[in-house]
Formats: sequence, structure tokens, C-alpha cells
Amino acid sequence: MKKIVGVILLSFLLAGCDQPKIDSSTDDAMKSSIAKVRESLPENKRGEFDNALQVVAFSNINMADLIQSDKEDLSKKMRDSLSGKTADEVISYAQKVNAEKELKQKEQVLQEIKGLEQRKANAEKAIEALKKVQVLSSQLIKEPQEDGKPQPIIKLVVKNNTDTVISRAYLQGVVAGSGHSEPWLVSNFFYDVPGGLKPNEEATWTLAPPKDSEWGRLYVPTDAVFTVTVARVDGPDRQALFDATGFTKKDDSRLEDLKKNNL
Repeated sequence: MKKIVGVILLSFLLAGCDQPKIDSSTDDAMKSSIAKVRESLPENKRGEFDNALQVVAFSNINMADLIQSDKEDLSKKMRDSLSGKTADEVISYAQKVNAEKELKQKEQVLQEIKGLEQRKANAEKAIEALKKVQVLSSQLIKEPQEDGKPQPIIKLVVKNNTDTVISRAYLQGVVAGSGHSEPWLVSNFFYDVPGGLKPNEEATWTLAPPKDSEWGRLYVPTDAVFTVTVARVDGPDRQALFDATGFTKKDDSRLEDLKKNNL
């Protein structure tokens, strides 16, 4: 029995020794030996070998190498990756490289999901906190001017129910009308509060956008509805107190797609 097992093992070893290997001593030797290795394979395995060959050849080359290295350095790295390998070893190594790459990509996706979820949680927390900065009323009017171009005026009455002075507010204005599925205008703007808006203080803010801006070009019908939402406020040090702008609809769509395809 031992003799039979020994013969079988020896046959496997001899078979392995008979497999042609890639000679990467020179570019010409490598091309020639790769052709021989490929010819030694059955027809149905050559496509797999061709794909594996590319994976292994570029396994030790990164983007910096492609940008900074010269042609000879790149060629040497490719030759070193393939040196002395049989067809089975090339395929096996390519499978290992692909598995490691897939694992790394999975880890990167999970990190991105984690980051997006954290940003979403922060934005939701900020939205709740920003309810303490109330826009009590909002008006968009056009004041006639001597040059014939009316001056757009935004008037807001705002109350600060937070316990901190607000030095700047970032806002989003929406002009819409009944019977229209899409708003006529959605625009982001900010307002620097002179002297700051103190806790429990209410103030009227007046802004005059340029006449040639989207506010100036907009026709405002009598039935238009103008609403303003607070997206972020800064404290007296000009650092964000509450910021709901760090997570967009695009981010939310990205998060849902990642979770759907990877969790």
C-alpha cells in the first residue's frame, strides 16, 4: 500500500515538474515562455490563464508607479511578478490577488457606509437643533427703481431660541406657486448678523440681492409662496453651531445604494 501511495505522489511531483514555467530573465524570454505555457494548457483553460496573467503582471504596480516609473522599471516589476510560475501558479496567485482586492474593496465600502451614516446622524441632529432658530415670516418683494430694473428685497423675521449668539445664518429660499409641481426658484444664501442675534432675541433681516442675480431675474406672481429654511448657523467665533448641510440627497441616495448592494 505504501508503495502505491509513493508511486502516486511521485507521479504528481513529476507532473508538476513537467509543467513549463515562465522565464522572465528578459522581455523576449518572457514572451516566448508565456506562449509555451499557454500552449501547454487545454483550450478551455487558456482564457482563464490570459486573464490571470494580467492580474499577476500588475499585482505589484500601483498608480504612483504608472506615473513616476520609467518603462524599464515597470517591465522589471511585471517580470518579477511572473518569474518562475507555472500556469496553475499564475491562476492561483491571480485568484489570491483578486480575493484580497475584493476584501479591501469591501472594507472600504463598509467604511464609506459608516462615514455616511455618521454624517446623516449629525445632519438629523442639526435639523432638530435648528428648529430653535425660527423664521417667523419671510417676504420677497420687488421695489421699483429709477433705472427700470426693480430691486429684489428679502425680508425675514427671525428669532433665536438657542442659548448662543448667532453671527451668521445659512439659508435656503424656495419660491413656489399653487398648481406647479416644481418650484420656480431654489437658492442658497447667507446673512451676516450685525452685532449677532442674541439668545431669545427677535430681529428683522433685510437682504438686497443683485438685480442681475437669479432673484432679480425671477418673476414673482401675486400667488407666489416664499419659504425660507435655516440650514446652518454659526456662533460668535464663526464656527458652526448646528449644520444640516453635511448630508445631501445625493449622499442619502449613495448610502441607500451601498447598503442595498453590500449589506
